[in-house]
Amino acid sequence: MPDFAEVESIVDQGELLALIVRSEFSKPGISFFTEPDFSQQLGFIKHPAGKQITPHVHKRVERTIVYTQETLFIRRGLLRVDFYSEAQQFLYSRTLRPGDVVLLIKGGHGFCVIEDVEMFEVKQGPYAGDGDKTLF
Repeated sequence: MPDFAEVESIVDQGELLALIVRSEFSKPGISFFTEPDFSQQLGFIKHPAGKQITPHVHKRVERTIVYTQETLFIRRGLLRVDFYSEAQQFLYSRTLRPGDVVLLIKGGHGFCVIEDVEMFEVKQGPYAGDGDKTLF
């Protein structure tokens, strides 16, 4: 897993539940925080002006998604994330600020809006409605 001061791993019994990348993270080049076998990849890219990225298209590749993983990008406000084990037991809380990013990988999670929040959410689709999550 990533070894950067601005990246926090949320772990329960050796299982990675989430990654938090703080807004202060900055490293030249391409930094990926996730393992290659994750169903959602999270990386950070920092290039200087004039850098050329070769044009490309993405190939059609079939993938099997077992867990929905979601990434939240905090644009404004403060959001508390409560992390839960797979057994739905409360573990930790962390507060996210503008510019922070969290990748929710496994386990449970809930949220409390501390200050009016604006955020982007990215996850695999298509959304399965009621079959996509268990509320507790």
